[in-house]
Amino acid sequence: MSRTIKAALLQHGNSADINHNLDKTIQGIKDAAQQGAKLVVLQELHRSLYFCQTEDVNCFDLAEPIPGPSTEALGKLAKELNVVIVASLFEKRAVGLYHNTAVVLDTDGQIAGTYRKMHIPDDPGFYEKFYFTPGDLGFQPIQTSIGKLGVLVCWDQWFPEAARLMAMAGAELLIYPTAIGWDPRDADDEQQRQLDAWVIVQRAHAVANGVPVLSCNRVGHEADPSDVSEGIRFWGNSFITGPQGEVLAHANANEDEILLADIDMQRSENVRRIWPYLRDRRVDNYQDLTKIYRD
Repeated sequence: MSRTIKAALLQHGNSADINHNLDKTIQGIKDAAQQGAKLVVLQELHRSLYFCQTEDVNCFDLAEPIPGPSTEALGKLAKELNVVIVASLFEKRAVGLYHNTAVVLDTDGQIAGTYRKMHIPDDPGFYEKFYFTPGDLGFQPIQTSIGKLGVLVCWDQWFPEAARLMAMAGAELLIYPTAIGWDPRDADDEQQRQLDAWVIVQRAHAVANGVPVLSCNRVGHEADPSDVSEGIRFWGNSFITGPQGEVLAHANANEDEILLADIDMQRSENVRRIWPYLRDRRVDNYQDLTKIYRD
């Protein structure tokens, strides 16, 4: 029997006004629900600009506790609209201890679970190690009223180990709130290679694990507050795939968009029966995967 849900990804540009951003997100969730969405995924750090372009201690003021104001507002909305919401927040866990955290609000308005970003980048324009402590919750799917969600965050999407561990723990969907873009100084062909790699690696996670993938990115140019670089032009292109990596929906590169797709939650089982990667794994010979490098 088919068990289909309509999923929505909210892709949009952000401003320095966090209240405006939240209002924009709330309206997007309402619009998605009106179009039949039962699962709504928000982009990474959707409340603010992507502040990790610089190392600025004042940016820690953007962090909030979980539970907190955002989860309260989104929880009420999830219950009102009867939808599951995947939100991405800058979590203040304790004084001097912060995480990049995804929160899942279920249809009853309660927090179904959280995931703290495990892989933390530290690259020009993406100075996340200054802000975020690596996650300590592991790769555990979150049980919701619509199924088990394997929620990961942005840089996690490049690591097949994270996707595999979520799938092995029973995740029915892999979900990636994301904030990724180009250095405007890169040549057009280099920009295309980067975008293609981003899409390919995530579609490969769907194929290798036999589960749909949902990746929600932001759009627009955000200036570098330090003026060291030309900022980041977020490339949008949010997308949803089925369990064989087939693209079910793909957003544009530049504009706000509510991306919708119907996902057959039962199809993964059929796919795994004919492509039994989990059956044929040679776990008795994978010990070296726990090493950083094989000398």
